[in-house]
Amino acid sequence: MLDNMPRGTICIEDIEIGMRRHLRKEITDRDIELFAEVSTDHNPVHLDDSYAQDTIFEGRIAHGMLTAGLISAVIGEQLPGHGTIYLKQSLTFLAPVRPGDVVMAEVIVTDIQFDKRRVALECLCVVGDTVVLKGEALVLAPSRKFD
Repeated sequence: MLDNMPRGTICIEDIEIGMRRHLRKEITDRDIELFAEVSTDHNPVHLDDSYAQDTIFEGRIAHGMLTAGLISAVIGEQLPGHGTIYLKQSLTFLAPVRPGDVVMAEVIVTDIQFDKRRVALECLCVVGDTVVLKGEALVLAPSRKFD
């Protein structure tokens, strides 16, 4: 499968169990700085090398929600895509993401309620062979009936 599948919309009528989409992104210092600015989370474990060195992580890490935001990008841009509305998200953070890490974020369709336009998704973020985040999302998918 290619990274960053075409952006757009997959309507509820075309979604199938097992469909998956993903993207890869390198997390940069700039990403972390911009996320701190937007979120107002300036925890020094994300921004200060000397402070972070003395933590259990022994170095700076990206905000967990920055990593989770990549799941949102796959959902909002690829599957189901444009017009999708988040209803629920659960997340478990399993390992840190560091500046320079390449994160692969993936969603997989696990259940569909066609009558309610709801799609359940398994969500994963991986760095190399390490799962750094896992969770589940429930979204309201767009429909051709309402276009």
